[in-house]
Amino acid sequence: MPTTLPPSIFNDVVGPVMRGPSSSHSAASVRIGRLARDLCGGDPDSVLIEFDTEGSLATTHESQGSDMGLFGGLLGWEADDARLPESAAALRAAGIQLEIRIATLHDPHPNTYRLTLQKGGVEHRLVALSTGGGMIEVVSIDGAPVTLYGDNDVTLLYVRDDGRTTALALAARADLDEVAVTGTKPVLVVCKAQAFLTEAEVAALPAVSRVRRLGAVLPVRSRKGLTVPFLHAGEMVATADPTQRKLSEYALDYECARGGIDRPAVLAQMSRILTIVRDGVKQGLLGTEYADRILPRQSHRFAALLETGKLLDGGILNRAILYVTALMEVKSSMGVIVAAPTAGSCATFPATCLAAAEAVGASEEVTLRAMLAAGLIGVFVATRSSFSAEVGGCQAETGAGAAMAAAALVELAGGTAAQGLSAASHALQNVLGLVCDPIANRVEAPCLGRNIAGAANAIACANIALSGYDHLIPLDEVLDAHRAISENMARELRCTALGGLSITPTSKAIEARLCGSGGCGSCG
Repeated sequence: MPTTLPPSIFNDVVGPVMRGPSSSHSAASVRIGRLARDLCGGDPDSVLIEFDTEGSLATTHESQGSDMGLFGGLLGWEADDARLPESAAALRAAGIQLEIRIATLHDPHPNTYRLTLQKGGVEHRLVALSTGGGMIEVVSIDGAPVTLYGDNDVTLLYVRDDGRTTALALAARADLDEVAVTGTKPVLVVCKAQAFLTEAEVAALPAVSRVRRLGAVLPVRSRKGLTVPFLHAGEMVATADPTQRKLSEYALDYECARGGIDRPAVLAQMSRILTIVRDGVKQGLLGTEYADRILPRQSHRFAALLETGKLLDGGILNRAILYVTALMEVKSSMGVIVAAPTAGSCATFPATCLAAAEAVGASEEVTLRAMLAAGLIGVFVATRSSFSAEVGGCQAETGAGAAMAAAALVELAGGTAAQGLSAASHALQNVLGLVCDPIANRVEAPCLGRNIAGAANAIACANIALSGYDHLIPLDEVLDAHRAISENMARELRCTALGGLSITPTSKAIEARLCGSGGCGSCG
């Protein structure tokens, strides 16, 4: 499902910074929970959470971190809060009554959250979608249709009339990004801006009966009059000759326009991301442990054999495998990671890029530019298709990650934007139709192997693109095919744990063992 806003590299592609197994589950749910908390004006007294039997969350909300993230968000926590694994206990300690209900709701999106909240005798309802990579869309508040992405401060005005007078009074203000009237009972005037309306400003509007303020949850905000130089790869190459320019140059042009910031600020933000990636690799290599985990620590064995020369010569690939494994082990132990573009594919691009940068001795700025080049490929994916495995299977996650990594490696090798697009097209073509079928309903395996395979795919595709191999199909057209395949993929193969490897006897036995040991949220 392509985004309806211009994506930001740091909102939609390289982020969020988070803990948990899945960005679509763990990070998006934190953001939804925080907005729901704001809607009811603080800690709710009670919450009813409803998931559709026909969606993905009915079968995955416990094991893939939706509950954990949602509970943390309802308590006002961030997506990288160290307390998240204990959020259920913290919710109970706060005295918040909770009910989770699975019902046939016929929601059109597989990742739909329906929340009914009570506080002080006042009921509020919120319906939101997790759209992939930690991104969200709030589609309904108290029965009124809305379109909120968490990229503005939103002042909700509940009015006693039809809302037109209030909207007219606000529409002329230059400091408001958008003013909209929605709903019937109640009527809401939705004000999106860089800051909330003040109490005095609200008091000057006589028809307002109640006000709620929903804080922005995304790092890069939208604003009135936002424009970007291009949205698709085909549009990008029309702005300047891609055979004479680096992909990172286009990426800097794009993100400066999207975020309203200068080039040093964009590079500084990516530098912070790179630091988190490096720290994650170091932490993974030092060793990680976590109870609710399928695979034991493995990266140390690979590191030992690599060091003693007992592995086949894989060049950069062996270092990439080591770093991918280390990052995935940090993710599976609830450590801090960057969803790039998702948590399930958090290692394919960043670990491969870091390994290659070290192998070729790239400078810090060249490494950052390579990561920006990858981020721009992610923008094209977000614009024309989706990162969400619940929408498009693993082709949407590690497939996109491999395409991003391939473009980053071309940049590290000194290649052009045209070669970066070619490498991304090659890499994505290689994984079209790849399903998402998590073993034991955890985002751990075959995810690790697919992140590693994505690294190998990226390295191969970067080299063939640098060598002039013809990718034949332009990236935009590959992404259109990617989206069409997603739309035709069986629900059982889109991260529902209802098909593929998920339902093998061994997978079910592992799941039963984890639940029996108390490692599953459904076990008392």
